[in-house]
Amino acid sequence: MSVRVRILEGSLPQRPEPPAIGAGAVFVFDGIVRPREGTPPHDTPIAALDYTAYRPMADQTLEAIAREALQRFGLLAIDVEHSLGRVNAGESSFRLAIHAAHRREALDAANWFIDRMKADVPIWKTPVRA
Repeated sequence: MSVRVRILEGSLPQRPEPPAIGAGAVFVFDGIVRPREGTPPHDTPIAALDYTAYRPMADQTLEAIAREALQRFGLLAIDVEHSLGRVNAGESSFRLAIHAAHRREALDAANWFIDRMKADVPIWKTPVRA
């Protein structure tokens, strides 16, 4: 079982994760910056999102949530990447790769992880208007 957490400057590179030994499923979620912010009909066009974080706590919290997911869902591995700084519309700012023996655990773990991350990790986004 392994955990890998990285917080990087700018948009994330496109790169598939090799599957963990024994994985019957690898679920990869890419969070892409949308070209509009808000809910229709009150949404507005944006050029990018600018991400900031309280870095020491963000690293620790992402790692703790990943380790909890590993145990809670019986995962083989979990890889997490999140951007800091400017990420243009259409680019990836968050990537989660869940390696599991079966798809059900991978999908359930992904939903759980993303909900926890949004609630608990001190990473904030500011829209950059188009």
